[in-house]
This record gives sequence, C-alpha cells and structure tokens, in this order.
Amino acid sequence: MSSRTSDRTAAGSVGSIHARTQDDARRSGTTVWLTGLPSAGKTTIAYALAERLRGEGHRVEVLDGDEIREFLSAGLGFTREDRHLNVQRIGFVAELLASNGVKALVPVIAPYADSREAVAKRHAAAGTAYLEVHVATPVEVCSERDVKGLYAKQAAGEISGLTGVDDPYEAPDSPDLRIESHTQTVDESASALYALLNERGLV
Repeated sequence: MSSRTSDRTAAGSVGSIHARTQDDARRSGTTVWLTGLPSAGKTTIAYALAERLRGEGHRVEVLDGDEIREFLSAGLGFTREDRHLNVQRIGFVAELLASNGVKALVPVIAPYADSREAVAKRHAAAGTAYLEVHVATPVEVCSERDVKGLYAKQAAGEISGLTGVDDPYEAPDSPDLRIESHTQTVDESASALYALLNERGLV
C-alpha cells in the first residue's frame, strides 16, 4: 500500500471516529439544572442554548418552572415541603428524559441545597449525566429586571415568601458552572454553558 493510500485510509478512519463521537454526543442525554433567583435569567439562557442545540440535531426539552407548576405540580404551595416535592417531581421527569437521550434543560429556582442534592443523587444512581449551573445574578439586579413583577408585589406587601428576599435561597457551593448573567450577554451566557457541555463530551 502506498503512503498516500495509507494517509487517506488513516484520515478516513479519524473522520469516521469523529463522526461517531458527534453522533454519540447527539444521542447522549443529560440534565442541565439552572438554579438562581427569580428574574436571574435562567429561562432566557435555557431557551438560547436549546435553540443552538436543536440546530445541531440534538433532542432538547426545556422544563419551564411555571408550566410545571401549572400542569404537574398544581395544588402545591410554596412551603419548604411543597417546594421540595416540586423539585423532586421535576427531577424525576428530567432524569426520565435524559436517560432516553434528551438534553433536559431545567431553569428552575430550586432554592434548597438538599432538594438539588436529591435530584443529583437520582441521576447518579441511574448513571445519567447531570450538571448544576448557578445563574448568579445579584438580587439587586433581579429586582430591577422583575420580569414577572414579583419583587414589586413583595415590596407592596401583596405577596410573601419570595425567594432571596423573605424566603431563603441556598446558593450552590460548587456548581459545575457559575454564570454571572448581569456581566455578559445572553449569547455569551449560553455559549459558556455550551462550552461546559462540550468539555464533558455531551455535544
């Protein structure tokens, strides 16, 4: 065999391996949990990432916290117990999706560390990839954004139990990624998260 033929064969083998690796990444599911305060930018970042992933052929679902509250956790309140149960229900659905090859993006506050830890353990027990991302936008910035008007309502005494204001938020000590969305654009935040997925061999 000539050296030129050998080079073409080697190049073809490398190309095939690369293609298989990309195919495996597209088929590999994972849960990406974006935790942070209300109006931190979690959902916006999740949908920006979802658009990019879908464009590359990945199967993606965004588990929106408000939709989950309406359809899966209707009837639950905002006590610590109900918040914990809500997070566990979302974690169950996310793991089910991820274990079947879907990139499950979860922009949900999940204010308590033990609730998030329980979800992480569920994924670990099933051998399903799980990433915790802290969208670390300060409460002062979140209250200015106030996308849903919650901070204004809390300040006016119309609601109580607002996470990060008069209800606890336990920020992750060592997330897989910490995004300071107030210092960069949505695209930059989504790109940082995409880079993490790439680093872990998940895209």
